Amino acid sequence: MFNFFRKKSDKPLQDLTTDLHSHLIPGVDDGVQSMEESIELIRRFSDAGYKKVITTPHIMHDFYNNKEEDLIKIHEDVKSRIAQENIDITLKLAAEYYLDDHLNDRMNDPSAQFLTFGANYLLFETSFMNEPFYLAEFIFKAKSRGLNPVMAHPERYNYLHNDSDLLQKLIDRQVLFQLNINSLSGYYSKQVKKFAQKLIDEQLIHFAGSDCHNQLHFDTLATAKSSKYYTKLLDLPLLNQSI
Repeated sequence: MFNFFRKKSDKPLQDLTTDLHSHLIPGVDDGVQSMEESIELIRRFSDAGYKKVITTPHIMHDFYNNKEEDLIKIHEDVKSRIAQENIDITLKLAAEYYLDDHLNDRMNDPSAQFLTFGANYLLFETSFMNEPFYLAEFIFKAKSRGLNPVMAHPERYNYLHNDSDLLQKLIDRQVLFQLNINSLSGYYSKQVKKFAQKLIDEQLIHFAGSDCHNQLHFDTLATAKSSKYYTKLLDLPLLNQSI
């Protein structure tokens, strides 16, 4: 399996201080439901040594039909509360876009604005069971707009587990991969854990994230971070610290 990673660094391992992928904007999706719950989890990230959290509420047409401008307003409210509570952390806003025909069509609209992070990275997810018919088309459109697609938790997609050809096509199209740290604990399933390990072994992961929705997800991070594969993950040239 080919990849476009740099040679591994010989620098000492350092735990992550930037988290990518969480659901900490209150009341907009299946993540935290109140400002108090949001602040409590953000405080726990800070206490655990994180300096920056890029939170990524769902944008999913007809289910979590959030509007970017509404999320920006709530994000500002959360930031104000963080400042009031004197929590030493930076909260940035992006989004986790669900790839459906609505998102694919939005890519045709030159006036459409998207919540990205870092170097115009766009986090997206797909159905867990079936490859979207327009996956390749979406990637082409996104890159044509100057966006850099980042596939959220590829280890959780059943359709990728036994399709090395599709995985290679995504790599060839320079799609970046964000792994859920809790996948390393077996939280989702044994099959997801095994595929996460495979992606790490083949050095195909570019970002690591908590995908934290609630206190249980945060608690599970401790188990995941005790695994040998978390150490191997940190030994990859992850892009977390660059965003």
